[in-house]
Amino acid sequence: MTVQETPVSRRLKTVKHIIIVCSGKGGVGKSSVSAQLALSLHASSPSARVGVLDVDLTGPSIPRMLGLDGHGVHQSSDGWVPVYADALGDGEPRLACMSVGFLLKNKGDSVVWRGPKKNAMIRQFLSDVRWGELDYLVVDTPPGTSDEHLSLIEHLAPVHSRLSAVIVTTPQAVALLDAMKCLSFTRAVALPVLGLIENMSGYVCPCCGDVSNVFSTGGGAEMARREGVPFLGSMPIDTELVTLLDAAESTDLSAADGQHDEASEVRSFGVLQRYQKTSSAKLLSAIIEKLISTLPSVEHASVSSSA
Repeated sequence: MTVQETPVSRRLKTVKHIIIVCSGKGGVGKSSVSAQLALSLHASSPSARVGVLDVDLTGPSIPRMLGLDGHGVHQSSDGWVPVYADALGDGEPRLACMSVGFLLKNKGDSVVWRGPKKNAMIRQFLSDVRWGELDYLVVDTPPGTSDEHLSLIEHLAPVHSRLSAVIVTTPQAVALLDAMKCLSFTRAVALPVLGLIENMSGYVCPCCGDVSNVFSTGGGAEMARREGVPFLGSMPIDTELVTLLDAAESTDLSAADGQHDEASEVRSFGVLQRYQKTSSAKLLSAIIEKLISTLPSVEHASVSSSA
């Protein structure tokens, strides 16, 4: 069956894999996992090109987590130019980011939009951003299964063979129940699932290294086993990571625009370098290996089932 070409499919024809990160509820650390996936995929190969699309329109967190607060989006003859977190690195930048957070006059402004405007914004992010050639596009979605998710699936239908999802949960029963609803959504829209990540699985004491199970543990692995979904791994609460992502916020909001942009670029590149020294980065590298090895089989199964 011939798939009709659309502005979205033309723009994303050079994107190899699109990974949608979702969760059944808020507060499980989905955005931090999205940011870490992007950083770890970027570090997985010297040539890996990664994009991060933040479609959590009412609560954009990715710019701050990547140290990109204060940047604006520039228009080119070929569309919007994404903000690059590694613009100060050696060689060509290869970690691109786009978020509604870059479009707000003040980062504290609320986004009060109904469904149609959200849908239009997501379509514009997918069709008008100059993503270029990417190995991976990580999409950070809002909690639940609402307008943003349906818009994504609708606009990405022509590139469905390159779509997959990662579900994020925490170990406690309430979060797992909502994660089941998220899994049910992926099945309803035929979105293949790469696997499940159990976040906040214990707390590692920075002094002695002992692990305390704050929210119990093992619930994510058991759910994955029961539902036949790959379990990608567990991520404990990492105070070093929390400090790093919080410190990525701009510290001089009164600086002139040029100085502010330059300072923000230094911070964003610092996040890339410092993240690799955290314990979370070591755990994520193992998860990334599983994810990369699982991608071809999951996408092939999706193509076979839709044929």
